[in-house]
Amino acid sequence: MIRFLRGRIYILILTVVPLLVAGSLIAQTAPPSDLDAWVARSMKTFDVPGLSVAIVKDGKVVLTKGYGVRKLGEPSSVDERTMFGIGSNTKAFTTAALAMLVDEGKISWDDPVYQRLPDFQMYDPYVSHEMTIRDLLTHRSGMGLGEGDLLIWPHSTYTRDEIIHRLRYMKPVSSFRSRYAYDNLMYVAAGQIIPALTGKSWDDFIRARIFGPLGMSSSNLSNAAFKAGDDYAWPHSKVEGRLQAIEFENLDNAAPAGAINSCVADMARWALVQLNRGKLVDKEWRLFSERQSREMWSPQTILPIGEGEPSLAALKPNFADYGLGWGLRDYHGRKVVGHTGGVAGFVSRVMLVPQENLGVIVLTNAEEGGAFDSILYHILDQYFSLPVTDWIAAFKAAKDHEEKDAAEVERKQAGSRATDSKPSLPLEKYAGAYSDAWYGPVNISVENGRLVLRFSHTPQLTGELEHWQYDTFKTHWRDRTVADAFVTFALQPNGNIDHFKMVPVSPLADFSFDYQDLYLTPVAGSTK
Repeated sequence: MIRFLRGRIYILILTVVPLLVAGSLIAQTAPPSDLDAWVARSMKTFDVPGLSVAIVKDGKVVLTKGYGVRKLGEPSSVDERTMFGIGSNTKAFTTAALAMLVDEGKISWDDPVYQRLPDFQMYDPYVSHEMTIRDLLTHRSGMGLGEGDLLIWPHSTYTRDEIIHRLRYMKPVSSFRSRYAYDNLMYVAAGQIIPALTGKSWDDFIRARIFGPLGMSSSNLSNAAFKAGDDYAWPHSKVEGRLQAIEFENLDNAAPAGAINSCVADMARWALVQLNRGKLVDKEWRLFSERQSREMWSPQTILPIGEGEPSLAALKPNFADYGLGWGLRDYHGRKVVGHTGGVAGFVSRVMLVPQENLGVIVLTNAEEGGAFDSILYHILDQYFSLPVTDWIAAFKAAKDHEEKDAAEVERKQAGSRATDSKPSLPLEKYAGAYSDAWYGPVNISVENGRLVLRFSHTPQLTGELEHWQYDTFKTHWRDRTVADAFVTFALQPNGNIDHFKMVPVSPLADFSFDYQDLYLTPVAGSTK
């Protein structure tokens, strides 16, 4: 999350960025003089149809500008009011909403979750009792990376409350509070605390208490709100290697984790109030207190720092943490606060440099983190008076290296495949109803001589099972924006199916396709 993004692990590692250190005086207030040319080159390099950029400095908006087109093949251009899905940048809005309730004395960050959400329960009873609101926001629940995201991605029919109820069936992969692992479901739970306390839905609260006061008049909380003639960008993704417009992904059931749609004109106002520690720049009124601003930007969970791609070695931080809805790290001696976001067809970046009173927002309508980061760091370097670095080339080299490694993995998979093997059972023996403890029902049927797999609550997860080797099949989802998976059946000694498991085919599959967390067993009497 939400993505919740394709290639998001790569994006996420570079995501958690901006705050600032003292002692740096930046004379420059205007955007880089070559920004238009730089953006054009980045869009061409990374194949991005349209994007928009905002820069705020010293309490003022110095740039809001659109580039390219809203949708491939159509002439409508992107402007400062064009809306994009901002994905996980929504998380900071959910956190801010909770901060407002902390200011009002209705909750504290360290209240146990079960006291506010009586149905909240984790797999481990100890964690159920000890989990706090703070824990919901800091990616240290003990669950694995993206665990349970198939409840929300691709769009499922589960409600927010049903999603929270199913947390109790998700096995942890580490001990509570011991390790960082990015998740989305905890933010769904965090969002549901708001109606539990106020009687207003998360959606109504964000509209009334954040969008309204900040004048974010174009922003909305669901792409279902778009109508003909509205100024919005269309999502784009590479399908079978070709960039094309795709359908909008409905995220209403996971909205607190990543459903906001916004534009750079509105997001500039959001950046200004964040940099001003919760106070509206042009008013005496506050959104949240300076104390809560400090809390949200304080380290909560330590992030691992890997070696990363060689071409991006200059971005390796000295520290990296996650706060409350924000990532924290350093860049050239400055503490920075930021986040990335992604949903199908969109990725975005918000980065703040509080000590320099500087903020940068980049919204795009393609799933290319290298595009927004190459623009972001070019802007930062100009404001920090650093030597020019060809970040476009650096991020392209990282992307090429990542794709080369993934292609090699898939080449080895194909090379070691036993092409002369056959399934242990006739195809009809694999058909039947199956269930996973946390996801729920899945069905396999035989249609026109082929196995068809259907996830009962996720219409997009429907596809043919093509025999790969032995008792392993490969999905061919009918929606080709969905990452394919290997499906492997395990048999009992008598030849009956005991269970099947799944793993993504490509290392580049977004972590929200958490197939590996499923353990699907036959429903009694449904298979033979």
